[in-house]
Amino acid sequence: MFDFLRRKTEAAPEHKASATGGLMALAGSGRVAWSPRDTVSLTKTGFAGNPVGFRAVKLIAEAAAAVPLVLQDAQQRYDSHPMLSLVRRPNPAQGRAELFEALYGQLLLSGDAYLEAVGDPGVPLELHVLRSDRMSLVPGADGWPVAYEYRVGGRKHRFDLGAGVSPICHVKAFHPQDDHYGLSPMQAAAQALDVHNSASRWSKALLDNAARPSGALVWRGVDGQSAMSADQYQRLQDEMESYHQGARNAGRPMLLEGGLDWKPMGFSPSDMEFQKTKEAAAREIAVAFGVPPMILGIPGDATYANYAEAHRAFYRLTVLPLVSKVTATVSDWLSDHAGEAIELKADLDQVPALAAERESQWKRISEASFLTEAEKRALLGLPALEVGGNG
Repeated sequence: MFDFLRRKTEAAPEHKASATGGLMALAGSGRVAWSPRDTVSLTKTGFAGNPVGFRAVKLIAEAAAAVPLVLQDAQQRYDSHPMLSLVRRPNPAQGRAELFEALYGQLLLSGDAYLEAVGDPGVPLELHVLRSDRMSLVPGADGWPVAYEYRVGGRKHRFDLGAGVSPICHVKAFHPQDDHYGLSPMQAAAQALDVHNSASRWSKALLDNAARPSGALVWRGVDGQSAMSADQYQRLQDEMESYHQGARNAGRPMLLEGGLDWKPMGFSPSDMEFQKTKEAAAREIAVAFGVPPMILGIPGDATYANYAEAHRAFYRLTVLPLVSKVTATVSDWLSDHAGEAIELKADLDQVPALAAERESQWKRISEASFLTEAEKRALLGLPALEVGGNG
């Protein structure tokens, strides 16, 4: 019966298992149940199913899309240009704000945003934002992308990247461990989103169970009776439902018979800490997106002295870096299509949140007598004047 312990001398059979099979550990029990981390699941749980994530994404995307844009090259700023017309009306269904809000939203939700150019070579006729969860990158033998595949249901469309200009503009967030896809704030905030959603479900379950009972009826027994009879229990239950539940019976006194005692109940210290845990998770979500918690109405944040200071920090640290990154990528891509070096950038002078800062900067630079007019214009991000021009 112990033959299986003996060393066999015959030749070992051919092994087809993985060489790393012996290194695999069995999954243990008791692990935390986190939600899936794919784009579709995170969008459902963190955007469509979480008010903090929803508001953070909407706030950033709408603020970034509302930032005025200007088009310029090294010599001049354009008031009229085919590229400006394209940006103002990118397609029949969307204007500039709608297109860029969708573009920024995709980038925040998935870490990747894709813009498709439609039309003949040259300035595109239309621009369309493609859903990131449907797009996949096809790498070549050297690791560089050779195509993009867009899947909808069972259908697939392939965008080949040939010798010409790419029909797809891929904007991606920084990801330290992925060569082709970006890391979204939604992924960084995933654990805090799970905690916040679980706290909301706990609160909902508490409300569904009529919150916590204000007290308990304790049977002490009378005349040697150790337990209530079925008739007594049913009569007590009927009386509670008829005379002591509902809004119209709020505060109504209760008449207790012999053997019954009332024991008040309250929230335990752990229950009181549960709401603080939810607020802490909300602050973590806001921090991951770069939105000051004060702007989202999350209590307990005293980082900024007032709302105006938090609003300026929101634009300076979150909105403008995002706009600069996206417009730089898009303008380089459109420049390749147009065949000329043009730059699409934010017009900081028209951002109300930065009015005080820009006014101070304009005054400081204009009073610098040691700077030439060309140097002042360069510091303000304006193109150089042509010889003999007046601005």
